[in-house]
Amino acid sequence: MPSLSWLSQVQQQRAIAVIRVDRYELGIQLAKAVAEGGMELIEITWNSDRPAQLIQHLRDHLPHCVIGAGTLLNQTDLEQAIAAGAQFLFTPHVNVDLIQAAVAQQIPIVPGALSPTEIVTAWQAGATCVKVFPIQAVGGADYIRHICAPLGGIPLIPTGGVTLENARTFLEAGAIAVGVSGQLFPQEAIAQGDWQAVTQRVKQLVNAVRGYEH
Repeated sequence: MPSLSWLSQVQQQRAIAVIRVDRYELGIQLAKAVAEGGMELIEITWNSDRPAQLIQHLRDHLPHCVIGAGTLLNQTDLEQAIAAGAQFLFTPHVNVDLIQAAVAQQIPIVPGALSPTEIVTAWQAGATCVKVFPIQAVGGADYIRHICAPLGGIPLIPTGGVTLENARTFLEAGAIAVGVSGQLFPQEAIAQGDWQAVTQRVKQLVNAVRGYEH
């Protein structure tokens, strides 16, 4: 999938669901609940149980969604994720070689960065967007607002501390979208197998961010 069309989808969706699970079957249930709630961008972290299989399964069973891989640390992770059919890639760090490898295969890649230097380095290496992580630890939406002033041309996706309540404030501060993980998946709901509760939280997030225009 070309980067531009993925970027357009990010601008429309405004949020990416990040799924990290220690059980393959749980990953399937959470992804289905996310899709039913109206989110179409789903990231499976590479430290989940059987992530390659999970991505392949979701590509087959949720064809209207865009399924990506996250927490990719090295070239092997990257190649395995692409082979599994990942449609976009997230890394927790800036590695120019990984960025260029994804760009060469026309797969959108979103490296994790924190400082202005890291953000610009990732962008100049060819990143599709830049993940700003961990955002809440460094000031949340205020940090995004401050770095967007000089770096406003770089599409930023904050993660790490984004909640249903503050998601929209990140967009108002200048982010193109947000990545949301644990907030969508309450432990109590998971323990009870209450997938409808997850779907309801996803709908809340969708209502908060969908259609936002800078």
